[in-house]
Order: sequence, then C-alpha cells, then structure tokens
Amino acid sequence: MDTRLLRAFVALARTGSFTAAATELHLAQSTVTVQIRSLERELGTRLFDRLPVGTTPTPSGRRLLEEAERVLDAEARLRATAAAGNGAGVDGAVEGQVALGAGESLCSSHLPRVIASLRHTHPGVDVHLHAAGTAAAVEGLRSGRLDLVLLLEPEIEAADLVARPIAYEPLVYVAAPGHRLAGRGAGWQELADESFFVHEEGCSYSDRLVRSLLALPGARPRLTRFGSIEAARSCVAAGLGLTLLPQVTVERQLRDGLLARVDGPPMPPVPVQLTRHRRRWTSPAGQLVADELTRLIGPESAPPTPLGR
Repeated sequence: MDTRLLRAFVALARTGSFTAAATELHLAQSTVTVQIRSLERELGTRLFDRLPVGTTPTPSGRRLLEEAERVLDAEARLRATAAAGNGAGVDGAVEGQVALGAGESLCSSHLPRVIASLRHTHPGVDVHLHAAGTAAAVEGLRSGRLDLVLLLEPEIEAADLVARPIAYEPLVYVAAPGHRLAGRGAGWQELADESFFVHEEGCSYSDRLVRSLLALPGARPRLTRFGSIEAARSCVAAGLGLTLLPQVTVERQLRDGLLARVDGPPMPPVPVQLTRHRRRWTSPAGQLVADELTRLIGPESAPPTPLGR
C-alpha cells in the first residue's frame, strides 16, 4: 500500500477539511482528493462523509484511523533504521528533524540555549520550534505536526498522551516599580482590588489565580486576558496593574528595574511537562532532544531517561 494515501487519510481525519489537509501536507487540494478516492477504492469502503461544513470519518474511517497511524509510525521506524544502517550521519551521528512545541514563556527563556547546545553537540539534529498554547500544542501532537511539546501544566489528563515533569517553574507577582504594592506584601483581599493582566484562558497558573481572586466574597478584580506574555508585561511595566508569571520570564525586567516583585500569597510552582503522543514512535533525534531538554531545563540530579518510561 502507498503510505502517501494513508498520510492523506490521517491528515483529513484530523483536520476535517480537504483544504486544511492539503495545506498540512504541502499538496494541492485536488491531489488530496485523488489520494482519498484511491484509498477508498483500494479498501473497498467509504472512509469519509462529505458534508457542507467539512468532512467527518465514517464508522469505517474511525476504525481504520488508529491502524493507519500505526503503519505510518512503522514506516518512520523503518526509514530511521535504514538511515542509521547506511551511516546517514557523519561517524554514525544521529540526524533528523524534530518539531518541538512550547508556550511563549519557555520559547523565550529556556529553549534558545537548548537549541544552541544541540547545534554544537548534534549538528545533524534540526529542531523546529513552534510557540503554542496548551490546546494548540496538544492538537499538534495529535495531528502529527509536533513530535514533542513542553506544557506548563500541573497534570496532563489525556489517555493518548504521555507526559513527565522535567522541571518546576516558580511563579512571581510583579508590578511597575512605582506601583503602591511594589516591593511589599499583599494578601488576597488587597490583590482583589487591583487590575490584573494575565495569560489567555487555558493557562494553568493564570486560571488558578483568576479562580482564587473570584472566590473572595464581594471581590470584583479587573481582569484582562492576553495571548501574549509580552503584552501583559508591557501593561504592567506601564503601571496599569499586576500580573503573575513564571519567574524565568521576568528575570531580565526585574534585574533592569523595569518591574518589581510583589510579595503576594504563595502559588505552587508549575511543572514543565515533556509530552509526546502515546501511539507515535519517538525517533532517535527526538530522544536526543528530549534528553537535552531534561539535562538543561530539569534538575541536574535527574539523568535523561527514555521518553515516556
């Protein structure tokens, strides 16, 4: 069987659109249409219902989806084994591309030095970094667009994903240096009278802060959500209110005097979860990236372990 047909099938099942599947596969929409028809003819069953609002897998299509993913995973293993046997890398060095997804705060803090280290120690491993929130990162794993993701989440409750914490990021309240709470302590009731600029809904630590503020009797905090940490930081630096962010994302601003700490109620540090898809194989290049992430982001006492074990 031509695995290109299976790849088109999986992309269409995940996206629900011939246009989106074609974009993902870098093909013309007419090519994806022909590939799906060829696969349906070869298997002798209709795999999709074509609806005005998009496509949905038929019962046969839903049953075949996991098996198709297994075949594509086996193909990836086969190609990696063949490349290793042919000495694809200099002196047997690992080569390959790895799509890594992470939130904006991690992309701008930890990951540049991880990628720089990999380029020095494993120049044949090419890391493609994608900034994505939790929902987009998880969808990327499920669609196959991402190989690994880092999530700032206390727990990953998804049966098709495997996650393990590799580090814990402390959280800090910050304000502009001239703010009345800058450099001093504040309780929940005092914080509830302030304006807060927080990350978009779905961010675990921002959602926890919002729930705590709204739970106070009579509290009416002024809350503004942003999809960008930089936007929240800029509003706070301008003296418009406070925010709660991972310490690593504000260390430079605190050091340069652009922001100041506020000693607010303790918030538990948020785990950095290294996550992959349970049914998808982790390539040697992917495992190298996972090891380097654990070494440089995680505790020094924790040696790299095979991802998902």
